[in-house]
Amino acid sequence: MKFTRLLLALAAFGILAGLAYVAQRTEAPGMRMVVAAEKFMDGLSAEQKEKISFPFDSKERTRWFFTPQQDSERRATRKGLPLEDMNPEQRKMALDLVAAGTSARGNMQATTIMSLESILHDLEKNGRMVRNPQWYFFSVFGNPSKTGKWGWRVEGHHLSLNFTMDGTEVVAATPSFFGANPADVKSGPRKGLRVLGSAEQLAIQLLFALDADQKKIAYQEKPFPEISEATVKPTVGRPRGLPAAEMTAEQRDILMKLLHAYTERMPAKVAEVEMKNVREAGIDKVHFAYQGGTAPGQKHTYRVQGPTFVIEFLNEQNDSAGNPANHIHSVWRRMQGDFGL
Repeated sequence: MKFTRLLLALAAFGILAGLAYVAQRTEAPGMRMVVAAEKFMDGLSAEQKEKISFPFDSKERTRWFFTPQQDSERRATRKGLPLEDMNPEQRKMALDLVAAGTSARGNMQATTIMSLESILHDLEKNGRMVRNPQWYFFSVFGNPSKTGKWGWRVEGHHLSLNFTMDGTEVVAATPSFFGANPADVKSGPRKGLRVLGSAEQLAIQLLFALDADQKKIAYQEKPFPEISEATVKPTVGRPRGLPAAEMTAEQRDILMKLLHAYTERMPAKVAEVEMKNVREAGIDKVHFAYQGGTAPGQKHTYRVQGPTFVIEFLNEQNDSAGNPANHIHSVWRRMQGDFGL
């Protein structure tokens, strides 16, 4: 019952945050984040501020994780202030900050990912890993202000959103990690929910759109490795697969839709900057590589890489009910380095 109430609360917060986003759509995202962060911090106690606050140049700022972080006693080891340690009004302000750092669509995906922990809790019962929708931790680096460098992060299982700011300017919004277990909810009241469905289906659609010779170039024999946590720069090597320069106009259109499935999680003006960087570096230089099957339950991975960015996607693990290949990890990163470095 407790998790059901929290699930409903997260959904309600997502709706309210989405409405707030629409109402403030003409305001720059950096300004929205400053205002939301200042309000959030002002509503915390001294003890809570001690948990959430780090110097801007702290090494903690680049120690990002999307996997569960707990010790042998099932105690959280992730830094920051969790939703669990906030009162209802503080949780609302924390989720308002998430809404400020995402688009309406991205906010829906982020809060839904949080709520999936309640499904894992029910499926795994007394499993080794803690599954708690309130185990999402907020950290603030430096002092939120209209001037000066600062940053913030929210992360927990399958979610890590990282923002580097210079006053109201968004210097970097990467790494931006979204995951889902289950990727496709197979049973229960939320059956059919696929929070990251477009990121998966558009890649398969693009693969199907290629001719036989193109597929030989795009298809990879070995799966791509797991996404590297706690790194400031992706370690993916040279681009693999089929370059956009060798795609038809129709195929390139699907490729661009796939990129937008990731950037449209971000506020519109932040997404515009990411896509401007992609275009200026050259769409022709963007490579698409795919490995694995295309049918439900078949393991698959893919990578989309250009001079300025890389998308990493994996769906190889079973979900917590044992359904094969129903557990997604996906990330958008900057090739030259995240966190504005």
